[in-house]
Amino acid sequence: MDTFMMTVLGISVLGGLSTSLGALFVILCQTPNLKMLGLLQGFAAGLMLSISFFDLAHNAINSIGFLRGNLWFFGGVVFFGIIANFIPEPTLTSSSDVKSKKKNGDQGGKDIMKKHRRQVLFSGIITAIGISLHNFPEGMAVFLGSMKGLRVGLNLALAIALHNIPEGVAVALPIYFATQSKWQAFKLATLSGLAEPLGVVLVAYLFPSSLSPDILEGLLGSVGGVMAFLTLHEMLPLAFDYAGQKHAVKAVFFGMAFMSASLYLLEISLPDEMSL
Repeated sequence: MDTFMMTVLGISVLGGLSTSLGALFVILCQTPNLKMLGLLQGFAAGLMLSISFFDLAHNAINSIGFLRGNLWFFGGVVFFGIIANFIPEPTLTSSSDVKSKKKNGDQGGKDIMKKHRRQVLFSGIITAIGISLHNFPEGMAVFLGSMKGLRVGLNLALAIALHNIPEGVAVALPIYFATQSKWQAFKLATLSGLAEPLGVVLVAYLFPSSLSPDILEGLLGSVGGVMAFLTLHEMLPLAFDYAGQKHAVKAVFFGMAFMSASLYLLEISLPDEMSL
């Protein structure tokens, strides 16, 4: 492995590991209650929706055309919609039921809380997968930017690092709440960030020799469809249930605005002929 490749891999690792900073923020703070968890789930849902619609799907449509971009996007939606039918999940239980059960001293309150933790754990794993898939093309962008100059690659990795911090929060928070394990929360958030250097390795050794740019953009559009489906199917119901519809919707739009601003700052750090 040559010096250039080692340098690019190093700066991409630093950018990807900023998800660990988000995880540290979560595990150093007090474990949130259900309402706070619902608000942060709404915020994380906003991050995911913004990535899905304003980044992955948007780029696919711009690169391969409106029709093909939409076909790839909704192909991802349909694909994971079918998969979701075979994924067992607990039925949503109102958080008010937990409070009433606890007041009555009923053992059922503990059982309901266990169901809540299973729901949140499933949501956290989904978020980790979605963030990993999103970080993958960011690693590709770091490599391509570095080919134009290491300064460009370094600036891009720094911008990615800043916008990876809230992604680390989005992954670590539900994992920590569900497992009460700081290590599990930190580990999953860190692993989701390490998808970025993996993208560097892939683009260095495989792209574009074995995968056409159009196919790559289409696949990323499908990833956007999968992320949109998972967010609407899994994360939003939890946010509505725990925080209430009005507060959860505000949190969703705040998350979308935050990630959109982050994506904009990331975009302006790229050369004119490049985009994420």
